[in-house]
Amino acid sequence: MNQLEALKQHTTVVADTGDFLQLAQFKPTDATTNPSLILKAVQKPEYAPLMTEVIAAHRDESIDEQMDRLLVRFGCKILDVVPGRVSTEVDARLSFDTAATLMRARRVIGLYVNAGVASSRVLIKIAATWEGIQAAAELEREGIHTNLTLLFAKCQAIACGDAGVKLISPFVGRIYDWHKKAAGAAWNESERSGANDPGVQSVTEIFNYYKRFGIQTEVMGASFRNLGQITALAGCDLLTIAPDLLAGLAAIDAPLERRLAPQAASSMALQRIHYDEAAFRFALNQNACATEKLAEGIRAFAADTEKLEALMRAI
Repeated sequence: MNQLEALKQHTTVVADTGDFLQLAQFKPTDATTNPSLILKAVQKPEYAPLMTEVIAAHRDESIDEQMDRLLVRFGCKILDVVPGRVSTEVDARLSFDTAATLMRARRVIGLYVNAGVASSRVLIKIAATWEGIQAAAELEREGIHTNLTLLFAKCQAIACGDAGVKLISPFVGRIYDWHKKAAGAAWNESERSGANDPGVQSVTEIFNYYKRFGIQTEVMGASFRNLGQITALAGCDLLTIAPDLLAGLAAIDAPLERRLAPQAASSMALQRIHYDEAAFRFALNQNACATEKLAEGIRAFAADTEKLEALMRAI
């Protein structure tokens, strides 16, 4: 048994890609996308016609409507391959606008339903800002499930759990990046690997908190830099993994030990926490890594959305 097969015994494996032609070989349950991944995909010859078809069929619509149709087209293609769910992201430029996020999310779900896809097979990805979390809470009340992304801090996870969101995506690799950069020459890679990796530690803390208090929100580790981060989180509810790392796991024939388990968290002496808006904003502000990486992530996704729009306008 290779490590990818072994991981699937403990964790739902999700493919982190817009390249749906790659998916079948890894047999993931779900798939996630984001603007950067879709931008990368449409610049490949095998995917360019898909974007051309969408624009040709909906040329009279606004650019944001065309964008949603393109994202949904990719999502439908992905769902032809995976048996589970696909995550489709709302425009990152709406990350601080609850009402606009709700509008776009409802439209995306409507497009999926019109394409014959059950809404239960779609997760709407929203940045884990206060405004995004409030939008997610309303969507969940409407039966539209959400994936709160760009999550770097326990306070974000706690607010998401209280909001009843379906799934969160804590970003392991970007937390690792921040701490490695902050440490500079003092960083010791061997000492900060595996269970001691700061990104792994963050996801582990969130997982244990959720399981200790019976919070039903699913934890999906994301944004991995190496195989060690993945194997250190074996047992997490889900892990979304890029194709190159999926291939790396599949190439290793070695045992894989489960690292996280709900039962282990059940007796932990943890404190239950709740946040109102002011307390959430202060807690986020106190976490320099989360504050910087959340802002950086929104800027990056917004920039790639604008690049994608430019390609669409050029057709």
